[in-house]
Parts: sequence; structure tokens; C-alpha cells
Amino acid sequence: MVKLFIGNLPREATEQEIRSLFEQYGKVLECDIIKNYGFVHIEDKTAAEDAIRNLHHYKLHGVNINVEASKNKSKTSTKLHVGNISPTCTNKELRAKFEEYGPVIECDIVKDYAFVHMERAEDAVEAIRGLDNTEFQGPVFFCLHRDFSSEESSGVCQG
Repeated sequence: MVKLFIGNLPREATEQEIRSLFEQYGKVLECDIIKNYGFVHIEDKTAAEDAIRNLHHYKLHGVNINVEASKNKSKTSTKLHVGNISPTCTNKELRAKFEEYGPVIECDIVKDYAFVHMERAEDAVEAIRGLDNTEFQGPVFFCLHRDFSSEESSGVCQG
């Protein structure tokens, strides 16, 4: 996941319009507009590079917009929210499942959901791709890609 900054947005721009514009280049995971700027979370680096190349200085409602990679120090979160956990699933079992994708720093089950903190962002993305909407000990669970340090960086990732 790559977070893009969109600057100099015209007042008339809508989230749906921005989302549609960026979806020409790849899967948009999240789109937020804040006054005259916004953020788009796009699924992969190649799509993000294509979007930057084609949309930087793109004329939208008569205004040239700026598109660049966000300067946020962490481009991708390593924290996952996992929902619909089986009531019989243990922390150890869930941790082992996610460790198939890379080192797990922390794994905590809370009722029917859990928080899994992966060591590396790329492992978190692979875990989502491999585990989202899959069965584990019965129910189909889902993975949310979360960055709790910044409300505009949280989003849902579907694998």
C-alpha cells in the first residue's frame, strides 16, 4: 500500500471523483479529502508511480493538482485488525497462522476479533492478501490494515 498526497484540490472535487481518477491506475483502498488537499491509498507501488506520473499537474475543474508520495514516515502499517475470530482460537494458533507470512511482534485476541502486529509492512500486506476472506477454524475472517497513529491512514484492505 502506498499513500499519495494530493495538493491544490479545487473546492468542487469530491472523494468519489478523486477515487475514480486514481482507480484508472490501480486499486484504491482509501480516499480522503481535507479542504484543498487529500490522501489516496493505492494498493501497490507500480500503480502509485503510474498515478503520480499521469496525474501530477492534471487539470481538475480548471486547476492543476499536485500528486506525490506522502512524506509520512511509515508508508504502510504493520498493524492488522482481524475480525470474525473463532471462539476456540487461541493467541498461539492465530500467531502461528500469521507467522506463515513473517515475524509477528504481538498478537492479542479480544472476543471475536484480534490485533496482530507484524514486524515488516510487506509481510502485513502479504498476510492480508493471503488470509483476508479465508476460513480459519470455522468462520471466514477478514483482515483490516490499520495505522492507529494517524486517523487518515487507516483503511480496509481486501486480498
